[in-house]
Amino acid sequence: MNYIFKTLAIISISLMALASKAEIQIYITEGRSDARPIAVVPFKFESESAVQGQPPFDFAKIIADDLRRSGKFNPTEISKLPQHPYSIDQVNLEEWRKLGVDGVVYGTVSQTASGNYMVSYDLIDPFNDKAIFSADIEDGSYPLIPSSSHLMVLKTKVVDNDNFRWGAHIAADEIYEALTGERGAFATQIAYVEVNRNDPRPYQLFVADSDGFNGKRIFASRSPIMSPTWSPDSSQLSYVTFENGRSEIVIQDIASGQREIVASYKGFNSAPAWSPDGSKMVVVLSKDGNPELYLLELATKQLQRLTRHYAIDTEPSWAPDGKSLIFTSDRGGRPQIYRIRLADKKVDRVTFEGIHNAGAEFTPDGKSIVMVHQANGSYHIAAQDLVTGQLTVLTKTTLDESLSIAPNGSMIIFSTVDGGQKVLSAVSMDGRFKARLPATVGEVKAPAWSPFIL
Repeated sequence: MNYIFKTLAIISISLMALASKAEIQIYITEGRSDARPIAVVPFKFESESAVQGQPPFDFAKIIADDLRRSGKFNPTEISKLPQHPYSIDQVNLEEWRKLGVDGVVYGTVSQTASGNYMVSYDLIDPFNDKAIFSADIEDGSYPLIPSSSHLMVLKTKVVDNDNFRWGAHIAADEIYEALTGERGAFATQIAYVEVNRNDPRPYQLFVADSDGFNGKRIFASRSPIMSPTWSPDSSQLSYVTFENGRSEIVIQDIASGQREIVASYKGFNSAPAWSPDGSKMVVVLSKDGNPELYLLELATKQLQRLTRHYAIDTEPSWAPDGKSLIFTSDRGGRPQIYRIRLADKKVDRVTFEGIHNAGAEFTPDGKSIVMVHQANGSYHIAAQDLVTGQLTVLTKTTLDESLSIAPNGSMIIFSTVDGGQKVLSAVSMDGRFKARLPATVGEVKAPAWSPFIL
């Protein structure tokens, strides 16, 4: 099979040198009129340390910003809050009922030593006096006061300067789940490719928190980088690089920076897609003539050819159960989405509406797919129900591509063009909330949302 396998050492440049800051900023461009009102009260700051100093970030603001960019919540302006409690015994339930919010978040940030903090925070429902069971109050898990029956979240965390923002994202996830019953996806990361023409290595692969902060460059090259994708445990990224004068598929460990080439055949090596269990990868190779799907066993490096057609088969995406794949093929004359069952290699066409559908992904529940859909000469992000076949266009931008779905299925991040520049954008799964995520430097494209990390 003339398979080439080797490990790449990162020479002359360390991960510390690569960890240059490049952040993407989030601008909400379209909100939801029915977003649920919520109050996030600024947290009280206390210091038990002889070394006085303010926290590196505003913990409460990070929570509020996370909830706002979910599209499901509308945090109340601080100036309109009727009071600023920091413990349950200070909460005036009647004041919050008058305000009409579905929840109130408050808390304290206590400095225990220089750069170390204990953060305590609560979420209460002003209208529900049965948010927790009476037995939980009686056994001492909650304060012995009547207001405790309204508590939905009662948490304490220890954080430091380095993981302060991450701790706030975890808190936002807990609050989001308590209010919606759906797991939050704020404590996740996104990978993306930045192109900075002023840099000697203009093609750069970054990993950042889901809100765009803490961007760290993990690889840079003079040649293009394409198709980053996460391993199921979020510890590795796979992507396509052209650094050796040809397309190659690389796996990189994010913590150590160690890189391994897993596909370097003649012709195209592209579109890696990790299996849900992480043991395999589907790749697109043209080593036998035409671009086809191949199943790569990562432990043994054995290949199994999945498709055999004179058309181009590309952009595979796994079903959550690992039993089938969707992919893009022009075997019907134009790019459309097809599905292949791994058990018998049977291929069925999935999309029929529109002259161009490509780059699809399954939603986490496996009930729908999201793809790039051409309509009236424009390329939009669209979702299709796999049972009914109903297709819904989600975006109004016209040159959308390279989508990735949040692990809880609530949001989609994608690449588009704004003002002649490549930028990232986000849209909720129902299309009612939209945001733009331009980079502070250069252009950004090819986003990939990580799986759940915690």
